[in-house]
Amino acid sequence: MRGPSSSHSAASVRIARLARDLCGGTPERIVLAFDTEGSLATTHESQGSDMGLFGGLLGWDADDARLPESAAALRAAGVDLRIDLAKLDDPHPNTYRLQLWKNGVEHRLVALSTGGGMIEVVSIDGAPVQLFGDYAVTVIDVADDGRALATALAARGEVDDVVVTGAPQTLVVASAQRFLDDDVLAKYAGIRRVRRLSPVLPVRSRRGLAVPFLHAGEMTGDLNECRLSDRALEYECARGGLSQDAVLEQMRKILAIVRSGVQQGLAGTEYKDRILPRQSHRFAALLAEGRLLEGGLLNRAILYVSALMEVKSSMGVIVAAPTAGSCATFPGTTLAAAEMLRSSEEEILRAMLAAGLIGVFVATRSSFAAEVGGCQAETGAAAAMAAAALVELMGGSAAQALSASSHALQNVLGLICDPIANRVEAPCLGRNIAGASNAIASANIALAGYDHLVPLDEVLDAHREISERMARELRCTALGGLSITPTSKAIEARLCGSGGCGSCG
Repeated sequence: MRGPSSSHSAASVRIARLARDLCGGTPERIVLAFDTEGSLATTHESQGSDMGLFGGLLGWDADDARLPESAAALRAAGVDLRIDLAKLDDPHPNTYRLQLWKNGVEHRLVALSTGGGMIEVVSIDGAPVQLFGDYAVTVIDVADDGRALATALAARGEVDDVVVTGAPQTLVVASAQRFLDDDVLAKYAGIRRVRRLSPVLPVRSRRGLAVPFLHAGEMTGDLNECRLSDRALEYECARGGLSQDAVLEQMRKILAIVRSGVQQGLAGTEYKDRILPRQSHRFAALLAEGRLLEGGLLNRAILYVSALMEVKSSMGVIVAAPTAGSCATFPGTTLAAAEMLRSSEEEILRAMLAAGLIGVFVATRSSFAAEVGGCQAETGAAAAMAAAALVELMGGSAAQALSASSHALQNVLGLICDPIANRVEAPCLGRNIAGASNAIASANIALAGYDHLVPLDEVLDAHREISERMARELRCTALGGLSITPTSKAIEARLCGSGGCGSCG
């Protein structure tokens, strides 16, 4: 992906791609609405929601190099746009409401950004749905109650799920591995309109999908006698319907993006519309000259984390691992450790899989979205993932990896999200670096047998409870903490004065 925030930039691209499919191409007119009590009302422009929405409505992907110019491209396409801010009582802070018109027909879509670029569509044209972008979805507008059509479609082997929803307008929503063809639908009377929503996630769901576990405590067997990567491979093979070799090959592609990002960052990045200039080159020079405090692995991790964060802020391609705002802690620390340990490529891949499994546990039991849980959700989750990866690189057991993750997450409970100048740059850089330090310390004490006391699942329960109690002003709204300091406001004013008020250009 490209952009400052996965919850804003990547998720909005995916939501907009589905909205575009809903109306059969780029709409002629759009009204976007954000709840003033949520997070997007104050951040949609500066953190990349607008950029992603506009790009997605044009049919672009989340890593498209044109995204920074999406606003200009949308205007050039002649699209009429309005953004409304109102009290909408949306239960989720990252709620996107889209009204779209094409060829005189109005369409409505409501979707949530749930963290790390993941989404959930909760309403289509006023009808409640639950779609995650992981199926080819055929939306059928019918004149009757839809039950007969739904029953007939459910009997077809290629349809994974069918629901009937909406009143007075009835929709039959069929999810499958491919769209229902027109010749199939022509057999049924009462169909008024058919729309097809393409999947936007890289891994599809399927009927009968079952995974061996969703929580750390559900893993069976002696965790002292296996590696966490063994269980991660077991999970990913079941989730994706893939072989172990295919899973490792997918992770190899992710590793290549991360390595390229570190190299690009170290080579130097330039981008006008950002707060912080390139800084990692100074750290690299002083490190080479021996003019920094001895830090060993930590210093190399700081360098790589900084490089990745600079790529992110310059609109380079990154991996949201787990999010864009926390994209550097886990991969930067893992690559730094792997180089110092001279780890093989397969060892690195397995370490990344182990970290990914921690991310599964976080997403299932809590959240890694700052809009939901502050920075404890983002760099906290990233540190927990990195700690597990480091234990894996050191040959530690699954039990030790879980211990390291528990330690790391305990260390940051309550950490708020308060972006300076309403940008995802600072204190994000420092907190990604602190996450690396946290991960290294947590991995070492876990390997040394320090007792984490509280199991990871229970730490995640506490993590979720704290998120629920955290004030809205401290959850990525730029309404509290460092965001409202005089210096932060001055930087924000300077950026707006120079024409860099938003990330859209």
